[in-house]
Amino acid sequence: MEKFSQFRDRGSGIAPFLPIPSEPLGLQAPLRVFLFCFRLPLFIFVTVAYFVILQWLPIGSLGKKAALWCILGVPSIWWIDLQVDGVRKGSLSKHQQARLPQPGSVIASSFTSPIDAVYLAAIFDPIFTASYPNTKQVEHISLLQAILRAFAPPSISPAPGTTLVDVSSLVSKYPNRPIVIFPECTTTNSRGILPLSQSLLGVPSKTKIFPVSLRYTPVDVVTPLPGSYVSFIWTLLSKPTHCIRVRIAEAVQRGASAIDLPPARSTRKSTFETNYLDTLDQVDGEVSLEDGALLDQVSEALARLGRVKRVGLGVKEKVDFVRMWSKTRKSW
Repeated sequence: MEKFSQFRDRGSGIAPFLPIPSEPLGLQAPLRVFLFCFRLPLFIFVTVAYFVILQWLPIGSLGKKAALWCILGVPSIWWIDLQVDGVRKGSLSKHQQARLPQPGSVIASSFTSPIDAVYLAAIFDPIFTASYPNTKQVEHISLLQAILRAFAPPSISPAPGTTLVDVSSLVSKYPNRPIVIFPECTTTNSRGILPLSQSLLGVPSKTKIFPVSLRYTPVDVVTPLPGSYVSFIWTLLSKPTHCIRVRIAEAVQRGASAIDLPPARSTRKSTFETNYLDTLDQVDGEVSLEDGALLDQVSEALARLGRVKRVGLGVKEKVDFVRMWSKTRKSW
C-alpha cells in the first residue's frame, strides 16, 4: 500500500479511504457459508418487501420502523450500545426530550456504511439529505438513495439537474421529523473524520444540531470504496453478529455565544500539536469565525465520539484515491 501513502494524513498517518480487510475464513468457513446462504433469501425478501411495498402503505412510523428492524435483524445487528453525552447509564428516559434528536432538529452523522442510514431511519424516522463540500444547500434524498450513496463514487459537486434546497426550508417543511446531514459528504473506513461540508451552516440559528457517531464491530462492514456491493453483502450476512456503537453528543446551535463555542482555528501554521492539513476544514474566507467555530465544534465532537482523529483529506482527495485505486486494480 506504499503507492497510496500520499492519501495518508500527514499529521496522524491515518488513511481514511483504504478498505478494511476481512478476517480470513479459517475454521469458520462452513459456518459463514451456511449463514450467508440461509440469510441471503431472507434479506432480499425483507428488503424488497419494504422498499417496494411497505414504505408506500399507510402503516405509520411505527410500522415502518418495525420493518426496518427486520432488515437489521436478518444479519443479526442486535447489540446496540448507545451512550448520550451528559446522561448517566439508566437515566436516559429522564432526559430524552433534551438529549436525543427530536422532530425539528438536525442530526450531523458520521458516514461509513449503508447501515448508517437504515439504523437512523429505524430509530428517528428522519429526512435524509446529501451534502457537497462547498455549498450550504443540500439534496433531499430518500432512504434508499441514502443507502446507495454509501456505495457511490465521491462527488465534489452535484450532478447537472440536481435540485438543491436550503436546510431551513426542509426544517420548515418537515417540522415533525429530524433532518439527517452527512457533513463528510462521502464514506470513510471509520478511522478518521473528514473536513465537514458547509451544509451545516445552512441550519437555522435556533435549530439544534446533534453530532452522532456510528461505529461497527467487526469494522469490515464499512464501505470506503465505491461499488463494493458484493463484498459488503458477503461480510454483512456471513458474520454471526454485528454490533453498532452509537454515541450522541450534546446539541449545538448556530448563533450561540462565543462563550459556548470553542475558538475557530484562525491560523494555518503547523505546530507540534496541530498539523497543517488538520486545520483544513474547508472553511474559506467567506465563512465567518462564528460559522467556522460551529464546524469546528461538530467535527471535534464526531472525532471524540468515534475515538478517532480529524484528518485533512477530503472529497477531492478521495476522488483522486478512487481513480488511482481503480487503475491499480485493472493493472493486476
